[in-house]
Amino acid sequence: MRWLRYLNQWRGTAKEAFEQVSIVAKFLCLIHVTDRYIISSTHVQGPSMLPTLNLTGDVILAEHLSHRFGKIGLGDIVLVRSPTDPTRMVTKRVLGLEGHRLSFSADPLVGDSSISVVVPKGHVWIQGDNLYASTDSRNFGPVPYSLIEGKALLRVWPPRFFGSLR
Repeated sequence: MRWLRYLNQWRGTAKEAFEQVSIVAKFLCLIHVTDRYIISSTHVQGPSMLPTLNLTGDVILAEHLSHRFGKIGLGDIVLVRSPTDPTRMVTKRVLGLEGHRLSFSADPLVGDSSISVVVPKGHVWIQGDNLYASTDSRNFGPVPYSLIEGKALLRVWPPRFFGSLR
């Protein structure tokens, strides 16, 4: 009987603690959903998108809704799961949508020989802005639309380059 009285004493405290933990859990779920499915910040670096993005790295805001509704267009900078290494994300520019015919230089360092391709249904053609230092669709072909993770909206860091990526 004594333990029952003791248990009743702590019931209010336990209920309040549970409510606080519940609020924190809901907040963390909201943060996760926002970051994964709506908008997130991403650090991108490397030479493939020079001069648009800095070699040492930029922090960009990427939205994750457009590609789900088929709203990716020519010239958009997208985050793509690498077709050659699924653990990596690459940042490239969309240069062709399904049905587009593209011609590109097989190796810009060697000569002017060009190759023509037609982007198949459900795919996009992506290339880095720096043709001489980019592994992109010229190497692995058209990329399935399902590998697109998001579209770059805005550069937020470094501050002197804050703004649109177009």
